[in-house]
Amino acid sequence: MNAVLRQAPNILSALRMVAAPIAAWLILHGEDFPALLVFCFAGLSDAADGFLAKKFGLASRFGAWLDPAADKLLMLASFLTLTYVGAVPLWLTAMVIGRDIFIVLGVLLAKLLALPLEVKPLMVGKVSTVVQVLYIALVLLLLTLHEPPPAIERAGEAVVTLLTVWSFLSYAQVWFKAVTRRVPQGDGTA
Repeated sequence: MNAVLRQAPNILSALRMVAAPIAAWLILHGEDFPALLVFCFAGLSDAADGFLAKKFGLASRFGAWLDPAADKLLMLASFLTLTYVGAVPLWLTAMVIGRDIFIVLGVLLAKLLALPLEVKPLMVGKVSTVVQVLYIALVLLLLTLHEPPPAIERAGEAVVTLLTVWSFLSYAQVWFKAVTRRVPQGDGTA
């Protein structure tokens, strides 16, 4: 198999990392339609790299790190810049970023404490990320159309909030289960 083809998922993830600051710059400069196009390209590249990695067995250790890093960079850049321009509420951005920070800190603490924590994405976390991507695309579309925030945007905020909290609680539950497995169980004798 061609070396470039074997690296296709990683190339797509790397392009997504490059797309994140470009989308942010476009948002900051009021270039809403180009920002929407870049964001949509990034979203499609995420779907494509996952498909290629699974369908053709092109997954790699580097790709397993690069793909989520590219996703997080894109979402971080998008939420922060859309909050800066007043299109996304600060509390929602803080919640989305805070969840990710707590997950990373939980994994690091588990490693530090040698907890039996299996690090893998949960389905609710994947769904939460998809909904966040759709919400950002909706916000960018509304900015492009110069439309005031309709009820659908408020509904989007509610769904993002619900799934972000649910995802956070699910990951916290996994972490606390690892803590309880690590705590030695006494035999009841003093």
